[in-house]
Order: sequence, then structure tokens, then C-alpha cells
Amino acid sequence: MAPLINLANTLQDLLDKTRQIDFLGPLALRLYLAPIMLAAGFHKMHEFESIVSWFGNPDWGLGLPAPWLMAFLATATEIVGGFALLFGVALRWFAIPLMFTMLVAAGTAHWDNGWFAIAPSNPDTSVAKVLDKVGFPGAKESLENSVEVGKRLNRAKEILRENGNYQWLTGRGGIVVLNNGIEFATTYFIMLLVLFFTGAGKYASVDYWIQRKFRQTAE
Repeated sequence: MAPLINLANTLQDLLDKTRQIDFLGPLALRLYLAPIMLAAGFHKMHEFESIVSWFGNPDWGLGLPAPWLMAFLATATEIVGGFALLFGVALRWFAIPLMFTMLVAAGTAHWDNGWFAIAPSNPDTSVAKVLDKVGFPGAKESLENSVEVGKRLNRAKEILRENGNYQWLTGRGGIVVLNNGIEFATTYFIMLLVLFFTGAGKYASVDYWIQRKFRQTAE
């Protein structure tokens, strides 16, 4: 038994040595999220009047109150927060409004569409099939939706093959049905939540060098 314990401890010690580069985790999250937030923010800035109309219109938009203010706050949060992610500056503070923006997006623009960002077209490969077996709410409806999506997607492909250059049309990726659910907003929220607790990470962030110079001295 003792040799097995010693071996396990040795392996654990080797694993623990990787903590010397644990800054790579938050750095990867930051570099993944930064361009997403910046792209979304700059798009809102360049199409600001259209975004305000979409935010405020109750018929074909979100029907939010004070749409100009909401659009401005969303735009500023994504641009400033995107740069905060990129450089790792005041990241835990900026993670808060970014997370709030993701919650608002999930609850207003995506909630009614369910979970999936891309509608699954094959119910046999959908995660909802497993969830349906345990009676998870909405899983059965999701499977039924997958059947309908599959029918429409197959018909769309037939039309494109009959009337267009299908190989060229799909040369940059397959044809899918956009479901626009909460999947991406939730994923980004979780990633931001991790950064809120871990911070920007060592070495490759402004926060680390500020803390190293000022916070330890203050303590």
C-alpha cells in the first residue's frame, strides 16, 4: 500500500508544479473573451441608432425601457470591458457589468429561444434526448423542435442543390438553422464569473503588476 501512496504523492507533486504557470488559464479566458466583447461593442457603436430602435421597439425588438441609455450602457460596457479583458486591468471590477450585460442579453434577446445557439437538426444526437429520459423541463419540446428543424434544413439543402452552386455555398461551412438561444450568453457569463473570482492572472496583466507594487506595500 505504501508504494502506491508514495507514487500517488509523487504524481500529485508533479501535477502541482504546473501551478507555476497557472496564469495561462485566466490569460486564455481573457484573450478568448476580449475580441468577442470588443466586436460586439464596436458593432453597437457603428450601428447605434439601429441598436437603439431594436432595444426599444416592442413589436420587432426587445421593448426595453430607456432604449438610448440601455444601448449606450451596453456599448460602453462591451468596449471598455473588452479592453479591460485584453490588458487585464481592473478586471474583477469590469467583470461585474459584463456579467450583468450577459444576463440581460440572455433574458431579453435569447430566453424565448431556449438553450441552443445553433438548432440541433438530429434529435438522436441532441443532449435533450438524455435530458428527456429524466423528465427535464423543455427537453421533449426541444426534441420535437429538432425534428422540425431537420425537415426544414433538409428542404433548404435540396433547394440550394437544385438552384445554386451548393459546393460553393457550403465551401466556408455547412448550412445550419440559427436558434439564437441562451447558450453563448450563458457560456460567456460563466467564463466572466471565473475571472471575477480568479482575477486577471499573474505576469500577463496590468492588475498583477499594480498589486505587486502597491497592494503588498499597503499590507
